Amino acid sequence: MFELFKPPHLFILTTIAILSTLHLLIKKTLRRPKPTFLIDFSCYRPPDSHRIPPSTFLENSALSGAFDDVSLRFQSNILSKSGFGPETYIPASHFRIPINKSQTSAREESETVVFSVVADLLEKTRAQPAWVDAVIVNCSTYAPTPSLCAMIVNRFGMRADVATYNLSGMGCAAGLASVSLARDLLRTRARGTLALVVSTETLSLNWYGGADRSMLLPNCLFRVGASAALISSSADWPSLTIDRVDSHAAAEDGSPAVSVSKDIVRVAAGALRANLGALGPKVLPYTEQLRYALFARVPRFNRCFEHVCVHAGGRAVIEAVRESLRLGEEDVEASRMTLHRFGNTSSSSVWYELSYLETKGRVKKGDRVWQVAFGSGFKCNSVVWECVDDFTPSDRTAWSDRIDFYPLDVPHVIEDL
Repeated sequence: MFELFKPPHLFILTTIAILSTLHLLIKKTLRRPKPTFLIDFSCYRPPDSHRIPPSTFLENSALSGAFDDVSLRFQSNILSKSGFGPETYIPASHFRIPINKSQTSAREESETVVFSVVADLLEKTRAQPAWVDAVIVNCSTYAPTPSLCAMIVNRFGMRADVATYNLSGMGCAAGLASVSLARDLLRTRARGTLALVVSTETLSLNWYGGADRSMLLPNCLFRVGASAALISSSADWPSLTIDRVDSHAAAEDGSPAVSVSKDIVRVAAGALRANLGALGPKVLPYTEQLRYALFARVPRFNRCFEHVCVHAGGRAVIEAVRESLRLGEEDVEASRMTLHRFGNTSSSSVWYELSYLETKGRVKKGDRVWQVAFGSGFKCNSVVWECVDDFTPSDRTAWSDRIDFYPLDVPHVIEDL
């Protein structure tokens, strides 16, 4: 014998639904990881004596005797379309003819750049070296022993128990990978733990003399630069808070090597799509996610970020990202201006872009900033920052002496170098 089922009273059903929802919200809140805060950062501004206008670069290349006429014309063509201005910088060793490629020159370059940017950051924040609990340095092509971390720890007299990490071989995306490592370290340690993240690249050993065009590109595009950031698990400082995702995508043929600019753009686009697949659900409004699911249209990422910092790897990279994500010209302004003023500074470029936006006074409380960079492998890394407090832009940034000249129109091709 069976009795006809009688549904519970509506009040009981409503109560169960409310309690279930509260239970899920509490579980989600308890599982939410500790936030990570960017206290402040600095970008290295080389002395004016290290400026290398494109015309001087080509003259030095010709005087070096390392290139035939075809290679010199190739370099001239690259620089004419590079988007570089007259104020990008190279290390002192590259002004010598022939160029001084030695361990000594590389170490001198690293010490000059890294010590300067770390000292500036500590002075700006009034942080003592003894407060630093972890030092993370990324430099892709120069990994000396003792390490760059050891250089910093010894130079600034940091504690004997400070944790040190050196990342190499990760290319221009390594700066954001370093931020991710800092975040993971801070989440496992006591509140108030402080990490110093330094992103740089050393050029002194990387000059190429020959006819291989894929090897000539780095000569033309990479320039001196570095950034240093203090990151903490404490919100006691005016700061930005972070969320990050990254992804990795290999070249379509399985090889990490790419030889010409169109291949770089193609593989970068694939890595970017993979990265956005992970980033989108975390940041996009439901309306944009639904729009993509129903109509397969590219989400409008500039609707969920007030500012975008696309790695200044080159004019073609910036333009490809702008077109594929349907960004406006103002969305890539910081990237274009960074490329013009400082060139491709590798992993630190997204920090020069954030510095540009801050020096312009554009970052306000509640704004979200998306940094996205591409690196070897081929990989794409993203960091999303949210400004959680109002602040006054510093008058001592890498842009302070020139910010009123920007933005400016950058010709697509410089006819006369």
